[in-house]
Amino acid sequence: MIKLKHALATATAILLSVTARAETFRLAAYNVENYLDQPTESRKNVKSDDAKAKVREVILAMKPDVIAFEEMGSLSALLELRDSLKKDGLDLPNYEHVTGFDTNIHVCVLSKFPIVARRSHTNENFLLNGKRFFVSRGFNEVDIKVNDKYQFTLLGAHLKSRRTVADADEGELRLEEAKLLRAIVDQRLAEKPDANLVVLGDFNDTYNTKAIKEVVGVGKNKLVDTRPAEKNGDNLPNPANPRYSPRNEAWTHYYGVEDSYSRIDYIMLSPGMAKEWVKADSYIPVVANWGQASDHRPVLVTLESADK
Repeated sequence: MIKLKHALATATAILLSVTARAETFRLAAYNVENYLDQPTESRKNVKSDDAKAKVREVILAMKPDVIAFEEMGSLSALLELRDSLKKDGLDLPNYEHVTGFDTNIHVCVLSKFPIVARRSHTNENFLLNGKRFFVSRGFNEVDIKVNDKYQFTLLGAHLKSRRTVADADEGELRLEEAKLLRAIVDQRLAEKPDANLVVLGDFNDTYNTKAIKEVVGVGKNKLVDTRPAEKNGDNLPNPANPRYSPRNEAWTHYYGVEDSYSRIDYIMLSPGMAKEWVKADSYIPVVANWGQASDHRPVLVTLESADK
């Protein structure tokens, strides 16, 4: 009898736990490498049909509910992708498309859920060595309502590339853009310390650099780097030092000039939103011939849609 009561109590506890578990949603970021439907002043090649098909294949492998893009072309290019995904069974009807100082490529977002507020930044600028510069692609900032009880702010960015430019150091430009991005984060968390805030995109630098450290921040408002990786079985702690990340496949970008792979695409969460992060279902999808779509791989995190 005692064993039976114990078994019933255990089963009840499991049932209650499953019942209480919140529903989840998937959030992704993806640099789609010049997803152009028409040539621009600085980018002459449109995205081929084969490359577009591979982009859709990669996205469909994740089935995101919300996805932020970098290097998207015109609004018509974004809507073509949205409509093509719908034909393939993934309906993401709501969108934001941002035009910054660079009018050739853009940051944007597609969402299954309603976008209830838009505060995208198209005129952010800074002084460097006596010269004024603009954040090339702007910042995408929207509030997304997942359900009646859960809402979050998405802040998307595509920071200065590592390509050299004539009028300034590319690393210094990227750092200044990162400072402006972090200022928005600080403002949002000052307004609401427990805010659900995700900062994501192509930051064009590796983790232990000034620009990324600037975005992450310090102290109580330090962002949580989710660091998605392949689900290939490499999940042991780092044997050299447990403070380091595991030695798994977390790279997101291939740089042909150096024949190198690095992690420069991120999804970072505010301390409040990190409480809802489902680590076990956050990853980089493995798709054959992924490079046909882009020189980047997407990153995906899963979150519970209820505040904790």
